[in-house]
Amino acid sequence: MTNLKEEAVAKEKDADLKIKVEKREGEPTAAFKGASIAALLIGVLAYFIGLFNATMELNEKGYYFVVLIFGLYASVSLQKAVRDKEEGVPVTNIYYGLSWFALLIAILLMGIGLYNAGSIVLSEKGFYGMAFVLSIFAAITVQKNVRDTQKARNMD
Repeated sequence: MTNLKEEAVAKEKDADLKIKVEKREGEPTAAFKGASIAALLIGVLAYFIGLFNATMELNEKGYYFVVLIFGLYASVSLQKAVRDKEEGVPVTNIYYGLSWFALLIAILLMGIGLYNAGSIVLSEKGFYGMAFVLSIFAAITVQKNVRDTQKARNMD
């Protein structure tokens, strides 16, 4: 009878160890990773659906499309540069500065575009602004999660 109890306790400990091995220290939870990806998809899809349904000229739609793509790239690039610097990975000052500059320009271009858009009502301007901010923030979070997961798995 004692052996059965000892075996049950040992199996329970093995199950606990397997759970701990699957999620390593410093790795984001699956729920947080999923929420970040969902936020990115929702932000980008909402933005694109808004552009598709907008009554603005095609060149205006192209402007807002490029500003979003530029902003996503700039935010991920800046997150990588900041994280590299923090971890002691060499980052040139010019790349670091350009990353900040690119993100600020993307935000500025979005703001200027929305401010000067006479064909867009105020509620649509708010929609595009919020979808843009959600997408930028989510892209940074997804990049951070990818980096944290990779770092946690390479610690072995």
